[in-house]
Amino acid sequence: MSVAAPARLNLLSRSRWLWADTKVLCWRNLLRFVRIPALFVFSIVQPLMFVLLFVFVFGGVISKLPGIDYVNFLMPGIFVQTAIFGSTQTGIGISEDLHSGILDRFRSLPMSRSGVLTGRTSADIVRNVVVVLLMIGVGYLVGFSFEFGWIHALMAVVLAVLIGFSFSWVSAWIGLTLKDSETVQAASFTWIFPLTFISSALVPIVGMPSGLQAIARNNPVTVWANAVRWLTNGYIYGPDHTQLLPPDGATGTAIVVKSLIWIAGILVVFVPLAVRKYRKLT
Repeated sequence: MSVAAPARLNLLSRSRWLWADTKVLCWRNLLRFVRIPALFVFSIVQPLMFVLLFVFVFGGVISKLPGIDYVNFLMPGIFVQTAIFGSTQTGIGISEDLHSGILDRFRSLPMSRSGVLTGRTSADIVRNVVVVLLMIGVGYLVGFSFEFGWIHALMAVVLAVLIGFSFSWVSAWIGLTLKDSETVQAASFTWIFPLTFISSALVPIVGMPSGLQAIARNNPVTVWANAVRWLTNGYIYGPDHTQLLPPDGATGTAIVVKSLIWIAGILVVFVPLAVRKYRKLT
């Protein structure tokens, strides 16, 4: 993979080694989708089912939203949900590598230890980009459209991918902690489902019981869904989440900044935790 590095490297050299190993391991993880196409197919089946179910089954019941079509309300939440749900593959993949012994082989090579994790999460960035783009295509087929310009549309995609990247590190830590892939999958969905459903990602908060509304208002998924909603449609929910506010650059920028702060906070906490856990195991 690479020639042996000196025992002590300066920060620049360490960064170069990490970058080189990340590229190799990222490519290794992406090749799994080529060799096991069913893995990629089923990673897009779930978000596709959510789109079709909510638009055609539940959409008629919850479609009466002031100022916005339900499909334009729904799709930004689907982008966020897809990115978060997709992150579970990181933990599952890492736990499978632990059991297969491949991480022991990596340990015997002159490579950056962190490269295993950064390579895995980088591959997930690529997968998330492809899946989100596919969801946009599906959204257009059912009536979704970007109404705030292509620059904001690009920002919405980038934000969704960053959300998935941050949760990949959460999933990596879970995978390294629980180790067994079946347990990792069960544990991941145990907390991801309430996190995404008790939010404004799929339905307006105003229809929830008062206790759940308080949780949903302070849920980062609500912040992210509203940020992507503003970037795609130019509208955003007010503080009480009972009505949509007209396009407002200052309000929209503020919620995008808040979204990025949430992402940065997750990365600051879980990147060191995952790296430390990996080093202990290897």
